[in-house]
Amino acid sequence: MSENFSAEISSRICNHMNEDHKDAIVLYAKAFGGITNATAAQMLSIDSQGMDLTAQVNGESIPVRIQFDRVLADAEDAHQTLIAMVKQARVQAM
Repeated sequence: MSENFSAEISSRICNHMNEDHKDAIVLYAKAFGGITNATAAQMLSIDSQGMDLTAQVNGESIPVRIQFDRVLADAEDAHQTLIAMVKQARVQAM
């Protein structure tokens, strides 16, 4: 984990996403992780290069690593990137 993505920052982002944006995490798993039949998902960690999720498919947990298209600078960059990714995933889902 890079200096800009400490365990505390990763945990804070993951907790927020898992509590407030469960639907977005499922979209990430489907659109960027290729798990098109995911029914639920959880964000396990995030770092400057990507995020680790677990997706639920037919009662099984599937690990998913999603690489970002660039190295992120900090938590604010992660915030903006996650917003852009969910918007892109929503367009793809249409």
